[in-house]
Amino acid sequence: MFRFAHPEYLYLLLILPVLFFFYLYVVRAGKKAIKKYGAPELVAALMPEASPKRRRLKYFFLFLSITVVIFIIAGPQFGSKLETVKRQGIEVMICLDVSNSMLAQDITPNRLEKAKQMLSRLADDLNNDKMGLIVFAGDAFTQIPITSDYLSAKMFLPSITPSMVSTQGTAIESAIGLAMRSFTPDENTSKTIVLITDGENHEGNAVQEAANAAEKGVKVNIVGIGDPKGTPIPLGNNDYMKDNAGNVVITQLNEAMCREIAQAGNGLYVRADNTNSALRTLQNELGKMSKSEIESQVYAEYDEQFPTLAWITLVILIVEFLISERRNRLFRNVKLFS
Repeated sequence: MFRFAHPEYLYLLLILPVLFFFYLYVVRAGKKAIKKYGAPELVAALMPEASPKRRRLKYFFLFLSITVVIFIIAGPQFGSKLETVKRQGIEVMICLDVSNSMLAQDITPNRLEKAKQMLSRLADDLNNDKMGLIVFAGDAFTQIPITSDYLSAKMFLPSITPSMVSTQGTAIESAIGLAMRSFTPDENTSKTIVLITDGENHEGNAVQEAANAAEKGVKVNIVGIGDPKGTPIPLGNNDYMKDNAGNVVITQLNEAMCREIAQAGNGLYVRADNTNSALRTLQNELGKMSKSEIESQVYAEYDEQFPTLAWITLVILIVEFLISERRNRLFRNVKLFS
């Protein structure tokens, strides 16, 4: 496994565009200065040994060396040893609704983006726990198996869109069933399901599936997202989703259905809005669950990779130093940079 020991230093890469524009400014200023002495073509004839291409190449190697040095500061490391560690935690399977109705903007910026923000914050709070992710619409699919690698889970969140599931609908029953099959076999581990949905167009018997999960000791918590009053589903370009009759489709949060599923699953129902109250309520609920011993495969040793990058930087700087901005008189006819 590859990682940076100090990833915060990667923000230093933002200075590269600044240096690039400064380079362009210097080049432009140099051209203006040359024009003061005459036509650039005539001035160039008076300086036959000058080589703008060599100068550009030297700047390129300089930028490259700065980039590599920033990576060195960030501390690149490769995991070299896997160990099984035992921690006190719980297992959480997240079921995220990605149906088209989740694009409704009754919550800022829209239902799906708000849900992803909640999941990112939730992952930060699961220190010693395991989590997995299921996306569902008309079908349900496992996107992240149960894991303690929260960083990978957070990196996956931005790529979640309704296009991930071709069949539209809200198959809550399928999502709960898949979540139950995704937990580890350890019967002593506390397990729970967190289902984020607007509850529309549910298919199958989601209430019965939640009750079956509760009988096996797995709570089904529901986060209802949206407005019960209803809102259209934007498609972009000031257009909205329409039905076969040409009428604008209005999507509403089905709170009654969400509450019924949560009650059958012996879990919590909370409605998400533009505040973080739903997230805090969910975090408190998960925090109340009894922690049990769970095993995780983690990298316990990391090999530093900065020596390799340091040698690369040294070679780059040597090459940059050896490249002269002027043509060598002995090799004037050699067109390496033409």
